[in-house]
Amino acid sequence: QVQLVESGGGTVQAGDSLRLSCAASGRTSSSYGMGWFRQAPGREREFVARISGNGGSTYYADSLKGRFTISRDRAKNTVYLQMNSLKPEDTAGYYCAATVKFWGSSNSDDYSYWGQGTQVTVSS
Repeated sequence: QVQLVESGGGTVQAGDSLRLSCAASGRTSSSYGMGWFRQAPGREREFVARISGNGGSTYYADSLKGRFTISRDRAKNTVYLQMNSLKPEDTAGYYCAATVKFWGSSNSDDYSYWGQGTQVTVSS
């Protein structure tokens, strides 16, 4: 089993930045791909970004390129999501997830482990 715990969410104003963290524990593996997803009330879960097991490959939702950056510290078993120039439409619960697919995936069905989520609220 892999446990994932997100942190770093909060309430900010439009234009601000936040960095989310996802700490992994348990039977973690540096070969696991990791991803971030988000879900706003009344909307489906949405892919945000993914990163490969070695951190060498990243991929983003087209609408978020240039504002969001995913990274990982393998020594700390932690994945980060740096979010800049936040907009009210970024308001959502943000979830990290782990998959045995080394390159990660944009499909939430490919992820076996999920964190409990952290709320991000952006006011205008």
